[in-house]
Amino acid sequence: MTTRRLFLWGLTLMPAAAWAQAGKFADPQPSIDNPRKIVLSISEDDPKRIAAVLSNITNIQKYYDATQVKLAVIAYGPGLAAVLKGSPVAGRIASLQDLEVDFIGCGATLDTMKKTPADLLPNVTVVANGLPEIVERSLRGWIHLHP
Repeated sequence: MTTRRLFLWGLTLMPAAAWAQAGKFADPQPSIDNPRKIVLSISEDDPKRIAAVLSNITNIQKYYDATQVKLAVIAYGPGLAAVLKGSPVAGRIASLQDLEVDFIGCGATLDTMKKTPADLLPNVTVVANGLPEIVERSLRGWIHLHP
């Protein structure tokens, strides 16, 4: 029997749960000490796009164990509306914050909108500029998703 056939035959004998996990994560495997770091961005004031980003966060959290992933959302430009007080998704954002998802607002956009950090939802942090924050996080190993 060839090596390839032997390997494939061995896979058919694996329990279904083990087979589903085989190759699930790329090396290095995510762990408490080395979680996947994912930053998502919201740049549009479109309820469907904002809802899609929040749904993607939930899907990512279902895929990874809580100790295997660190998530951050950076809102900039028109997307800053998602993290302003009165946002229609304020409840969803609060729930995600309870699950340790960081929400970050763009300070440059706040200035342009004549708003202050006090105009943001609770526990939303502010960075000087959203796009450079994404660049710097990417250089520190964060994966940027813009769903």
